[in-house]
This record gives sequence, structure tokens and C-alpha cells, in this order.
Amino acid sequence: MPAAAHRWTAEEVRALPEDGNRHELISGELVVTPSPRAIHQVMVFELSMRIHSFLERTGGGHILASPADISLGEDEVLQPDVFVYRTASGRHLRDWNDISELVVVIEVLSPSTARYDRQLKRRRYQRARVPEYWIIDIDSRLVERWRPDDERPEVLEERLTWEPAPGEASLDLDLTDLFAEICGDDRSIH
Repeated sequence: MPAAAHRWTAEEVRALPEDGNRHELISGELVVTPSPRAIHQVMVFELSMRIHSFLERTGGGHILASPADISLGEDEVLQPDVFVYRTASGRHLRDWNDISELVVVIEVLSPSTARYDRQLKRRRYQRARVPEYWIIDIDSRLVERWRPDDERPEVLEERLTWEPAPGEASLDLDLTDLFAEICGDDRSIH
């Protein structure tokens, strides 16, 4: 009979030595992924800047990019590429435990993370009732938008409109332009 797989703890993951990889703990499974591609990081930066500008105008929360140490009430370590959060005080956080709400979580697909982003992490964010989970697929030039009760994603190719809370201002992202800019082709309107 095969031995049971080791069920990792957040304490064990946090004790791992720095090795240049991203270490996450999701539902007891240690997920180790290498550093992302450069285009991945460019997308993370561009999305972060656009969302940050929107949040500065509207006060809808704060934005950060990984590395992070997010836990949604379980023994876990999550490292979303980009996330918008709120704290009970409304201020920037000083400790990861200060996060009272994740408003949106964004993952930019990499070949080494696609399975985790689309399956394991998606299910974890849905179970935690994170209002929106976006999977950015640069190669296919689309965004998969998931909400807590979705069985299939909303697939967006041209435009993404995000309303952090009902009745609040919304962010409107021109995805065609964003992907063209990131991929460096002449379809960009800039």
C-alpha cells in the first residue's frame, strides 16, 4: 500500500529556505513554481498600475502583487500574482493578517502554473467566496472571470468591466489594447 502523501503546514512552508521559487500551500499540497516569464511580470505591473490608479480615485481598496503570505482561514500560504484587498481600518496593511477582505484575485498564467491557477487555486478562492478571480491568459489574449458560484468562467476578450461593490464606480479595461501593448504588436491604440 503506498504511503500517504505528506500534508504540509503553513509553518513548514514558511520555514523553507529562499531558493528563487514561489512556494504556496493549497489544501495541504505544496506547490512550487519557478520565476515567471518576463512578459508575465510586465502584465502584472501594467494591471497593477491601472487598477491602482482606479482605486486611488475611488477608494475601493488597496492593491498588491506577490510575494505575499495570504491565508483564507485555513493552514495555507497563497501567493496571488495581484490582489485587491481591504482592511478593517481602511488603511494599508502592516501584517498579512490585517486583510479583512480579498476583493479580487488575479493570476497571470504561466506554463508552470496553469493547472494550479485554473483548478486548485480557483476552487480555493471560490470556496472562500472571493467575489472575483481573474485568470489572465496572455497567449490566448483573454481573461477568465470566475465568481464564487460559477461552474464555468465568463471569458472576456475585448473588455473587462469590474465593479468592486454594487453602486460604486467601475473600472473598464480595454483588453484588446492591453494585450496589444503587452505583446508589443501594432494593434495597440497608443
